[in-house]
Amino acid sequence: MTASPSAGNLAALIGVCLASLMFGLEISSVPVILPTLETALPAGFKDLQWIMNAYTIACTTVLMATGTFADRYGRKLVFIVTTIAFGLTSLACGLAQSAAVLIVARFLQGLAGGAMLTCSIAIISHQYQDEKQRGRAFTSWGVISGIGLGFGPIIGSTIAAVASWHWVFLIHVPLTLIALIPACAGIRESRDPHAKQLDGWGIVTLTVAVFGLTYLITQGADLDRTTALGLAAITLASFVVFVVVERYIAQPMFDFSVFRIRKFSGAIIGCIGMNFCYWPFMIYLPIYFAGGLGLDSKAAGFLLLAYTIPFLVMPPIADHLLRRYGARTVIPLGMAIMGTGFIAMRLGSGIDHASWLTVLPGSLLSGIGLGLTNTSVTNTTTGSVPSNRAGMASGIDISARLIALAINIAVMGLILLEGIRWFLPETFSGALDGQQLRALASTIATGNLGSLQHTYPMLSAYDPSGAAVHTALVKGFGWVMLYGGIGAWILAVLSFLIFGSEKAAAGQRLTHAIDTAE
Repeated sequence: MTASPSAGNLAALIGVCLASLMFGLEISSVPVILPTLETALPAGFKDLQWIMNAYTIACTTVLMATGTFADRYGRKLVFIVTTIAFGLTSLACGLAQSAAVLIVARFLQGLAGGAMLTCSIAIISHQYQDEKQRGRAFTSWGVISGIGLGFGPIIGSTIAAVASWHWVFLIHVPLTLIALIPACAGIRESRDPHAKQLDGWGIVTLTVAVFGLTYLITQGADLDRTTALGLAAITLASFVVFVVVERYIAQPMFDFSVFRIRKFSGAIIGCIGMNFCYWPFMIYLPIYFAGGLGLDSKAAGFLLLAYTIPFLVMPPIADHLLRRYGARTVIPLGMAIMGTGFIAMRLGSGIDHASWLTVLPGSLLSGIGLGLTNTSVTNTTTGSVPSNRAGMASGIDISARLIALAINIAVMGLILLEGIRWFLPETFSGALDGQQLRALASTIATGNLGSLQHTYPMLSAYDPSGAAVHTALVKGFGWVMLYGGIGAWILAVLSFLIFGSEKAAAGQRLTHAIDTAE
């Protein structure tokens, strides 16, 4: 006896939502344990950046390949395989005993997680053909993802306090088994009869370009000039080759023609905007709460809820606003609210005697803006192309998110380090050379200010109370918040302009549909 289509759809939705729950937990529960990893492994500031960035870069590596494989060999098959792989690589992360091993395991986990998430979006788009039902399905998907993202910080800090940091990763092993049961039962296998060949050149050149840029941002100051220029040349050449390959080969993985659909392009700017400010800052917020506000890990976890919980409650509201006012209004509005939240956090963190109360309004605003943007962009990107191209569209969607995330994790880290170094007292420059100042700024950026006197005993003569070091940390974070706020505002305006009028967007969709049919 076979399950009814509605029952099968529900089971499929449960399976992919549980997968997205794991993906969300993996993003938001790890940042809160970074201060623990600093001493447990041990790990420096750049190691902590790479523990997060190895995951995001790896996700980017497989996104477009996954879309091609899923369209060609079956979205259900690829989803099942990658979900199993996510559970196995999470096990490897939980068993890691050094920063280097954890970074490698995180890269492998990112390969599996990026593929799993790409398939999830494509499966929902194909499983629910009716626009209203698909909107409700994506709303449910957004809520469940929001649970993982919203409660990840408190879950991560609680697991680390009750058991150990290892279980922040190991928890995904049983969750994987639970997700596979409804997924296997409910997902209908689907393929694109016109699926293209795997674009190996596109995958390699895009990966080299993203990795090279991220490495330059995070490690560039430690490289000699010749090495840095050589890496920059390789990065630029890889990006140029990627663009040329994707424009002129017969079956590209990255179909630039979809960007002629203004609705799709405007939504992609929303994908970039979220990961220009909100998600990369999630990596650094626990450090600010600990070092800047003096909160313990449990209090920091609860305060992170204020940053993420609005994302949990906003998807139903976002879906209603999207259907009533359209993507051109909702997506730029969401980014503008995010930017306003960052500016509010900047103002709240810069006042005398700043506390969690002074940064709370900005945290809430940022979460509200994200909640308006996230589900709306996903529904818009996949809904603006034919259903048989859902794999490609979801691949570009997630690629835009994770490329922006990887780059901005690195950029925010660089801004933080330079901001700290800029605001260190001039007296420090007389006691430390340039390399030592960079090392000091890197140590301060981890938020573990209590260890500074032991690592740099000469500081007791220049800053016995630690006030100057604390001020430099707070000022550095102020620069990061300002960067996120202004960037989100600029991208909101750009998205609004790209969307254009609804009449023009409808005409472009019709033209693209005719071109595709031909």
